[in-house]
Order: sequence, then C-alpha cells, then structure tokens
Amino acid sequence: MYYNIHDTMYWVEKTGSGPVLLLLHGFTGSTKTWDALVKKWKDNFTVVTLDLPGHGKTTTQVPITMEMCCRDLAALVQRLGIEKVNLLGYSMGGRTALSFACLYPHLVDKLILESASPGLPSEKERLERRNKDEQLARKLEREGVKAFVDFWEKIPLFSTQEQLPPDKRGAIRQERLLHSAEGLAMSLRFMGTGSQPSWWEHLTQLSIPTLLLVGGEDAKFKALNKSMHERLPQSDFQVVEYAGHALHVEESAIFGNIVYEFIISQEDGR
Repeated sequence: MYYNIHDTMYWVEKTGSGPVLLLLHGFTGSTKTWDALVKKWKDNFTVVTLDLPGHGKTTTQVPITMEMCCRDLAALVQRLGIEKVNLLGYSMGGRTALSFACLYPHLVDKLILESASPGLPSEKERLERRNKDEQLARKLEREGVKAFVDFWEKIPLFSTQEQLPPDKRGAIRQERLLHSAEGLAMSLRFMGTGSQPSWWEHLTQLSIPTLLLVGGEDAKFKALNKSMHERLPQSDFQVVEYAGHALHVEESAIFGNIVYEFIISQEDGR
C-alpha cells in the first residue's frame, strides 16, 4: 500500500509475523527483488519491503537525497508503529541502510549490509563519481530505459549473473525495465555514491551489531567490506564463495540462511 511521507508516495509491502525485517533493494531494483526471500522469511519475521525513491511504484515531486530518504524511512518506521527494525540493504540499498543506521541508530536493532559501501572518503573521489553518475543520468534521459538496461546488465559488476538460469536473468531484466528514465536519473544524481555523505569516519562509533556479506567473486566489495569490518566495533564479515555482487539472487538459499541465523543468534544472545 502507499504511504504519503513528506510529499513522496512510498509503495510499501508488509507480511509475516515476528521481529521486523526491513529490506532495501539496489539500483534498478524494487520490492520484487526480495520475493523469493520474503516467502522464506515471513514465517519468522514481519517482512517490510518498499520501493526506494526513483524506483518501482514510489513517486515523488522533488529530488530525494540520501539524507531525505533516511528521514522518510524514519517517519515510515514510526508510522508503522515499529520500535526498532532489523535492517537489510543490498548495494544502493546497503548504502541507504548504513546511512540510516548512522543517522537514526536508535531505530535499528541489527544491520545487514550486502555488497555495500560507506561512500567515498575524499571530496575528489566524490566529485569524480558525481560526474560519472551525471553521464549515466544523461544517457538514461537521452536513450531511454531499455537501452540503459541493455548497457547496465553488461557491466563487469554483474558478470557472474550470466551464469544464472534464463528465467532468473529474465526476471531481473523485467524488473529493471519497469522503471522510468526520470526516476533512475534522479536516483543517480541525488542518491548516488558521489552524492551521499561519507561514513568512513563514523564507522568506529556505530555500535549496532552488523553483518557484512559479499561474494567471493566481487573483489572490489570484498576489499571494501574487509576495511569496514576492521572499523566497525560489532561486525561479522562473511564471504560467500563463487558468488558475485547480488548474493541474494546468485546464492539465494545460502544468503537466506545466513541472514536468518544472524538475526536469530543475536536475538538469542540478548
């Protein structure tokens, strides 16, 4: 159903019972990203999914920055009457989840980051990334979503997905094609890695139990998350071998079990 929060209409889905697990998808994703895992988790958790700004059914009249999105998520959690969430984010959704945990730590019970990053440490790197994201945004606006998806699914980050069964690859492609060029361009410009705050210096102060998950074939994010693990006071770092960037798709069963065990073990350890 829709929730109107600060003039943005967020599409939110909620199912199951138990501790709350809030899921944030990646760039070009949507609530559909999590369908298979929601079926697995709904017997143990109250699972909440939503379409992030610029994606899926969520609509907004103004550009939404990372900080604004986190503000809206905090309002949504309170609107739903939830005291604290277990928060899981993938890639862009992982950056959003980490940003939310840094800005609103009192609303997060446990944090699970899949192939995520804390942003870029220097202003020079952020400027370079903003310029690259601007070029991608213009490509979207100039060529349209289909041409962009043709390009996007071929970038090296997703090379391991070529080994997925045709039906899974087809579902991912269809999910990407459902978006608008305007929405994705806005996301790149205002919630991209170069536009968000850098949280590197904040990691040592984040005391939330955190699980860092990466694929063994994703060298860049494996190195990034190892550095994050060394800074986070309460973190567990796990590498899923033979998988790439999208663990929840490439190794869905393993991913689902790891997340379940982390949340339940933390609950039992209280």
